[in-house]
Amino acid sequence: MKRIAALLAFGGLAAPAFAGGPVQVAAEPEVYAPAPVVVAAPVGEWTGFYAGAHLGYGKAEGDNAAFDADGALGGVQLGYRWDLGRTVLGVEGAIAASDVKDDATGIKLKNKTDLKLQLGYDLGNSLIYATAGASWAKLDNGVSSISDNGWVAGLGYDYAINDSWVVGGEYLYHKYDDFDATGVDVDGGSFAIRANYRF
Repeated sequence: MKRIAALLAFGGLAAPAFAGGPVQVAAEPEVYAPAPVVVAAPVGEWTGFYAGAHLGYGKAEGDNAAFDADGALGGVQLGYRWDLGRTVLGVEGAIAASDVKDDATGIKLKNKTDLKLQLGYDLGNSLIYATAGASWAKLDNGVSSISDNGWVAGLGYDYAINDSWVVGGEYLYHKYDDFDATGVDVDGGSFAIRANYRF
């Protein structure tokens, strides 16, 4: 009898434990990795007027070995740019005095004036651009001078030091066909270091 009573007592204690069915085990919370943060490339602000100066080295030559000149040149420029996001449009006028000279013939590129359009790509504090437009040049041989118009094209790079000052470099190629009806085609290239103040 004692054994039966003990079994009944154990059954009475165990019954409530199993009355609710199987024990539910809490699921472990799922851990999600954070989504990667995409950092957009910096975009600068290139809109506005600028003015500055340039100094460089150039070459000029006439076909049929008419002359072959080289030397320093320098001048000033004034322009305006429109920043459209990644695309930057611009227009610039520049005038340069020149010591690009052929010592053998005495022919010298006395000065040139360029009016150019620009198409650039905004890299934040940096700007790379292509440029093209019209050009006017004067040649001098020490006795007389002649002038003519042609075209210019090139590439440039600008870096904004701060909100006001920009430094950079520019390569330009110039071409003048049948210079002043002489029958001589004149072309040349130049590279210049530039500094501009934005306002």
